[in-house]
Order: sequence, then structure tokens, then C-alpha cells
Amino acid sequence: MSARLHLTRLTGAASIQDGGRRGYLRFGLSASGPMDPLAHAAANVLVGNAPDAAALELGLAGASLRIEGGAARLALAGAPSGLRLDGEPVAAHRSFILREGSELTVERPREGVFATLAVSGGFTVRSVMGSRALHQRAALGGLDGRALREGDRLPLIAFATGEAETCLDAIALEREAPIRVVLGPQDDHFSQAGLATFLGRAFTVSNRADRMGYQLDGPEIAHGPTGFNIVSDATVAGSVQVPGSGRPIVLLADRQTTGGYPKIATVISADLRRIAQCRPGETVRFEAVDLATATRLAREQAARIAELSARLRPVESEAERLMTANLAGAAVDALRAED
Repeated sequence: MSARLHLTRLTGAASIQDGGRRGYLRFGLSASGPMDPLAHAAANVLVGNAPDAAALELGLAGASLRIEGGAARLALAGAPSGLRLDGEPVAAHRSFILREGSELTVERPREGVFATLAVSGGFTVRSVMGSRALHQRAALGGLDGRALREGDRLPLIAFATGEAETCLDAIALEREAPIRVVLGPQDDHFSQAGLATFLGRAFTVSNRADRMGYQLDGPEIAHGPTGFNIVSDATVAGSVQVPGSGRPIVLLADRQTTGGYPKIATVISADLRRIAQCRPGETVRFEAVDLATATRLAREQAARIAELSARLRPVESEAERLMTANLAGAAVDALRAED
């Protein structure tokens, strides 16, 4: 029997995602892929995979998992979630071995939304149009073209070498600062008051939020004299549409590829993970930057992903940690009176 990862419990949304299905926008199919590409890459690098390998994405989800037919190295990165192996705590952003007969428990995240669980070797689900990423609305990729369910068994390559375990610094969610946008391409369809509202007021993520897009609640953004209808044109990840309600919608990984509402701005690619990690009810503010800044930040994030493997550190045992700790650094003479 080939190795499989058994989802014995699942509470929340989960899917298989990889780097995405590129090259099909002209056919009406968006790329899908991870909502937090940096966390996705970190989890994969920790287990020795390519940064864009297929992994398990959990969205506000808890899960229990067992492995059947082998052992594998796993790692979790992204939204902070409690992690236990046979009841014992395991840190995120480090690798560990899951052996047959053991159980891994992932708790729902304490903050943020999306966490990525990577498995050494990745999943052997069928590649569709060059990707294993689930696009749920198109029923492509993933496990049989659908989101994961409790009881699913995911086929694995499943190997675990004797190499030492590694870790990375935790990846901050970075949700405090404003979400940076480049204005346009239809910012001229909004009044000056509407633009001021968009950039100067706070919005909250509504309950109408999923991998397709996040609708925001808050003050109404006023359109200009041309109104809120345009000839449908292309959207990209991060497009901020404003329909007749005046409430913005940030389009994300599973978005439609065209739309007939004016787009007031585009979230820069470096900040897509930041807005994706905002929960319903959390506050979002926007800040305009120029194209040169957006390009620089995109390159910096790409470099950060490329450098992850160079930043891996060996996981110290508890004995090693204590040996290197300066345990006597704060010792004082018990017989000596303090000044």
C-alpha cells in the first residue's frame, strides 16, 4: 500500500495548493495557489521540497492527521496554530517526523486565517493543466477537484530521511500597517471624496470572505459621474472592485478573471498575504504607493522566498539548548548585601 495522510478530523476549510496554475487567464481560469505564498514556501522548504510544491492549506481550520504506510517529515507555517504530536507540543516553523501509528493535531489558529502543512515529497494527486492546486469553482486540481473532507486519505510520496530537523524564524502576519495599493486602473471613475474615503477611512473584513475575494464593510465609496458599470475587463490578484453598493471587494487567488465594476486600486503583490490573513471583523486600511515601490517590494518578497533555504537552522535538542544558555549570567553572591 502506498503511503497516505489520513484526515481523521477536520473543522474548517482545507485544500491542496501548489504554486498555482499559470497561463490560463485568457481562458477564464485564475491561477489559484496559496493565499499566503511566503508561509507556503517556508513550510515546503522546511521539509526539503521546492517552495511551490503541493501542500495542505488550512483556512481557519483545525485537523487531526495520521499517516498510513510509512513515515514522513512535516512542517507547519503561517497563521499561529497549536500543534501536537501524540499530545506533546511541537513548534511551528520547524520540521518533525510523523510515523505510522502517531497522531498529529493542528488546532484552529489563534490569529490569522491560513496555515500551510507541508509533507516531504509532497502529494501525488493528479496534476491538471500543470498544477495540483484546487480551483474549487472550476472543480480542477486538489483531491478529485474538490475541497478536502474529514476522512480523506491523501496519497504521498512519503519519505523521511535521517537528516537533522530544521527550523526557521516565525513569519509575522504583519497586519498592523496599512495594506499598500497602486491606484487604478479605473480610479478616474470615482469622485475625489470617494478616493479620500478609500485611502482615509477604515474598513472591516465581512463574513463574505473566501479564496475568491474579501468583501469589506465600512463607509460607502462614492463613484464619479460615469457610475459603477464599465465594459468588463481583466482582473488580477489584488484588484479592488467597487460595485454599486460602494463597498470594496478585494479579489484573491480564486477570483473571476474579468469584471464589470470599476477597480479603484490593486493591492500590491507583496501585501496579498497580509490581507488574506485578516479575519472577518478585523480592520483594514489602505495606503497608496507608486508602481516603482510596488515593484521593489515584489522583488524583495521573491528574494525572501528564494533565501529561505539558506536561512534554515538545525533544531537544538533541549540538552543542547541548556548547554549553550548563559544560565549563570544573572547569578549573584547570596551572602553579599545589595546596595
